[in-house]
Amino acid sequence: MSKTLLVISGGSEAIPGIQRAKAMGCRVVVSDQNPQAPGFAHADDQLIASTYDVAETLAAASHYHHTIGAIDGVICLATDVPLTVASVAQALGLPGLSIDTAQRAADKLLMKQCFVAQGIATPWFSEVESAQHLAELVAEQGSDLVIKPVDSRGARGVLQLSAVADLNWAFQQAESFSPSGRVMVEQFQHGPQISTESILLKGQAITPGFIDRNYEYLHTFAPHIIENGGQQPSILNDKQRRQVSNLAEQAAAAMGISSGIAKGDMVLTPDGPKVIEMAARLSGGWMSSDQIPAATGVDIVGAAIKLALGEPLTLDDYQATQYRGVAIRYFFPPQGRLHSIHNAEEAAAQEGVYRLGFFASPGDQLAEVTNHTQRAGYVITLGDNCAEAVAKAQQVVDSVQFEVE
Repeated sequence: MSKTLLVISGGSEAIPGIQRAKAMGCRVVVSDQNPQAPGFAHADDQLIASTYDVAETLAAASHYHHTIGAIDGVICLATDVPLTVASVAQALGLPGLSIDTAQRAADKLLMKQCFVAQGIATPWFSEVESAQHLAELVAEQGSDLVIKPVDSRGARGVLQLSAVADLNWAFQQAESFSPSGRVMVEQFQHGPQISTESILLKGQAITPGFIDRNYEYLHTFAPHIIENGGQQPSILNDKQRRQVSNLAEQAAAAMGISSGIAKGDMVLTPDGPKVIEMAARLSGGWMSSDQIPAATGVDIVGAAIKLALGEPLTLDDYQATQYRGVAIRYFFPPQGRLHSIHNAEEAAAQEGVYRLGFFASPGDQLAEVTNHTQRAGYVITLGDNCAEAVAKAQQVVDSVQFEVE
């Protein structure tokens, strides 16, 4: 395959996808605002443009396409920029999502309204116009609610209202992380939460990605909602898995994703599965690039690249061929200036450790963890089953020591 793929995002999590595209024979152009983006070292060419700035990325991509070399496909890896990707695809006549679908994926209110209109089960929600309006909604619905920005990511500004004493503060926090200054609330759903990753092709779908999300520190970090990784195979039985997967695929189709990748945040409630959110992209957190392939043998990144380039594929080729235990856990050292990290090399060399990395370096100031970007590092482990993988991950978390001043 001698085609040129534009990858929007040059972060470290994009590197496995860049490498996969090159292994498939693609020429890879990477776009990122950071001139030192680690993904540039693995690219054939680079564009300096913010992944979140649609106009800037579109201008850079169009210039490259018309003056340097034709771009045959565009994709984002480990970053949530569906509107940027769709805008480039539309302008250059490439395969991809429609602008309307990308807007629904980028705007949680539009997304939820789409679900309700299409009869897709989703938690009760409402836009919040002010702190006073929030107080009125809490009086009507109770405090078992989650407040969040309409158009942010990475759990920024997402709060459990049951753990909040000051609703004015909660509204201001959520509003401060919204580029458009819009806020919403939704019912907090009790039950197992699952990350799904589906491949859609001309109205058909398959969901090879199915990971139980881990929220063991929900009360520790409250009112902030911080995920501490995930694990697979799922504890859900076959019937429950089918119910969740079917709903995820229906929700993706309802948003207008007929061919592409859809990443679902799902919850299995006592009333059945519900969709919390749906992203029109590959997942981050090494889920699509590492965790799903290691657990199931499915090359979901390869499928996404083929879809972006308009290459033929068959969904049957992406059925799971194995069910291995895989777990990811994050590091949460105390606040302060990070002096050093001990036992990391020894931990990385342990049997079953698939990938170990850190987001913080000696000299960095470690702040209070209020969103997912502030986690200090991660470990991905393998096992013969889920319990073994989780135990290995916890062993690594316990053995790596952060010396903090």
